[in-house]
Amino acid sequence: MVFGVDSHPTTPAATRDPTEGHLIHARGLIKRFGDFTAVDGIDVDVRRGEAFGFLGPNGAGKSSTMRMIGCVSPPTAGVLQILGLDPGRDGPRIRAKLGVCPQLDNLDLELTVRENLTTYARFFGIPRRVARRRADELLDFVQLAERADSKVDPLSGGMRRRLTIARALVNEPEIVLLDEPTTGLDPQARHLVWERLFRLKQQGVTLVLTTHYMDEAEQLCDRLVVMDGGRIVAEGSPRALITSYSTREVVELRFTGDSQEVYAEKLAGVGERLEVLPDRILLYVADGDEALAEVQRRSLSPASVLVRRSSLEDVFLHLTGRTLVD
Repeated sequence: MVFGVDSHPTTPAATRDPTEGHLIHARGLIKRFGDFTAVDGIDVDVRRGEAFGFLGPNGAGKSSTMRMIGCVSPPTAGVLQILGLDPGRDGPRIRAKLGVCPQLDNLDLELTVRENLTTYARFFGIPRRVARRRADELLDFVQLAERADSKVDPLSGGMRRRLTIARALVNEPEIVLLDEPTTGLDPQARHLVWERLFRLKQQGVTLVLTTHYMDEAEQLCDRLVVMDGGRIVAEGSPRALITSYSTREVVELRFTGDSQEVYAEKLAGVGERLEVLPDRILLYVADGDEALAEVQRRSLSPASVLVRRSSLEDVFLHLTGRTLVD
């Protein structure tokens, strides 16, 4: 089956269901808390089997959106359908088909690794025998089978994160919601979690995640939206966003002595865009080698030079700014 392709080509476009092929469909979605608008009229569609990401600084509206999708916070206004159902009327039915991995692990430290899964399975009415079989399969999937009878307390952060993901899969969900799935993990643990999530996507599970790691978004997301101030400011695949909002390459120049601003004036016109940071200057260019040649022609000698490909982080900072948001 090819997702996103109309299986009834003879149906006039005007009569097609706009939610067809989408597990999550939102139009004009708004969430207010008193006078504060956390989510300000966003449109989102998540297709079956894809990994979809929400990126944005603190306070952008990501968590509020995820809570509405998770049917734990009702929308203030707009249209929201999950699995073709209305969260206002069908919240329990929807939650039964969702897997949720919260930002902070909330495992039961007094139970064993296996018991954390089998106990959670009871909330979904899963028979004990089935729950134990699923638990063993999931522990093998997240590479924790050898720790099945261990208590949670001595587990490392990476092990706890993998156990939390396994728990989110106990009910065989159609959609898994992941809030900052690898925050605080070391590089090895992060990559193992990425590999497990990629395998889930290969098996047809739909992933919806928030993350502050741009490399994580590039690794995992088929499509994503960048949110800022409760609104969507950009949408597309990681590569499409880089193409639309950045350049092919970035040249990082560091000068010693005077402030970077002095040298920035001498670099005017090199590349499509120039950004001055306290410790370096970024040149956004199509060809890094040609840009460096132009720097040399202007008799400038930076203390260090780095030519790299543009990344999703360049896009993110360009769209949302570099000012820290608390």
